[in-house]
Amino acid sequence: MTTRTRRGVPSTALLTDHYELTMLRAALADGTAHHRAVFEVFTRRLPEGRRYGVVAGLGRVVEAVADFRFDDDQVAWLRATGVVDDRTANHLATYAFTGSIDAYREGEVYFPHSPVLTVRGTFAQCVVLETLILSILNHDSAVASAAARMVTAARGRTLLEMGSRRTHEHAAVAAARAAYIAGFDATSNLDAGFRYAVPTRGTSAHAFTLAHVDEPAAFVSQVATLGAGTSLLVDTYDTAQGIRNAVAAAGTHLGAVRIDSGDLADEARRARALLDSLGATSTRIAVTSDLDEHAIAALADAPVDTYGAGTRLVGGSGHPTAGMVYKLVAIADAPGPHAPLRPVEKTAAGKGSMGGRKIAYRALDDQGGATREIVVRHLPGAPGAGPGRALQTAVVRDGHVVHDPGPAEIRVHHRAAKAELTATDLDLAPGTPRLTADPTDIGNLMGATA
Repeated sequence: MTTRTRRGVPSTALLTDHYELTMLRAALADGTAHHRAVFEVFTRRLPEGRRYGVVAGLGRVVEAVADFRFDDDQVAWLRATGVVDDRTANHLATYAFTGSIDAYREGEVYFPHSPVLTVRGTFAQCVVLETLILSILNHDSAVASAAARMVTAARGRTLLEMGSRRTHEHAAVAAARAAYIAGFDATSNLDAGFRYAVPTRGTSAHAFTLAHVDEPAAFVSQVATLGAGTSLLVDTYDTAQGIRNAVAAAGTHLGAVRIDSGDLADEARRARALLDSLGATSTRIAVTSDLDEHAIAALADAPVDTYGAGTRLVGGSGHPTAGMVYKLVAIADAPGPHAPLRPVEKTAAGKGSMGGRKIAYRALDDQGGATREIVVRHLPGAPGAGPGRALQTAVVRDGHVVHDPGPAEIRVHHRAAKAELTATDLDLAPGTPRLTADPTDIGNLMGATA
């Protein structure tokens, strides 16, 4: 049975780990559940060799938190299986997040220890959201970070996301959205187009050619239906003959040819020469076949107009998770809205955290280039102005969404944020982040930021 929230959309309440509810059960029993709390999402380090990351998935987090409601069937199952007791079941039956969320804007770049997202509310409200928030941000940010590097490698050429057949069906939609945010031009995934207004593209696969008596017949059929501006897949049999057949079917105003095999650089050069000799000088060349940022960069001098990325892109180009964690950084020792918060932190070797709610800024030079990621502890009464561009924005207040831009607006912000980076930051070669909000540098907004 498909579970539904009271608003008629799929519930996200069970997209979580068992221990979230056992913690809740114990916290309800000892009273901690009703204490004010602050949780932060950050990453201790970037994937090996990466110099920056890109925040993606915030819009999906907002949707998922709104849909985090337990229906009668879910609560009954949790009680029947012993996951929760009666007190916890009664709490879950009326659960709705009424706290606040602040976050780096979607499309923003981030570095180690950047406080990407902050959740405030009671311990009971915040603790159960950990798994859901991390599953979205870790996946979408991994794809967006890989996509941003591919955009750099493409140097302004068209990029198409086409990885739907290489990942889970729902992850495919999220990946298409994340890639678009980071600068891809379109996706092959229709649900991403329907749900998020990502432009979609697609023409035909090898199966269409094989379904006809020969290649010329397949091309004639496609052109008759889609017009001469279509893209013809020319490497089913012999690429050179495929190009001749494509021009014969569509004429010299053929939109594009796609090559999906062989040495793509050599194939593109031969294709360009042949197309020009046939008079199809305006026909574009698209290449696909397990492209990542390094393969795209290697094709920089080849006459390629469009890149299609799939397998490597939806897998984060070798790094399928952003490595973000969700940690409690402050808790009140008594219930009530005015009970003071006490900073708490984890001190385990290699997995430490810095206590207290943080505020982040990006210091910029006179040319608008990023010079430092400044993260300071927040104290009540601290001044609003900070030492640079403020990175967090209010997203949810008292359970109500106050920031929910569409993908087109997010793309604009991403381009502006990425423009603050230097050539060193954007280098595709393995390296370490030039900017980092190291915990030892976290100071007090009322004083110095060492």
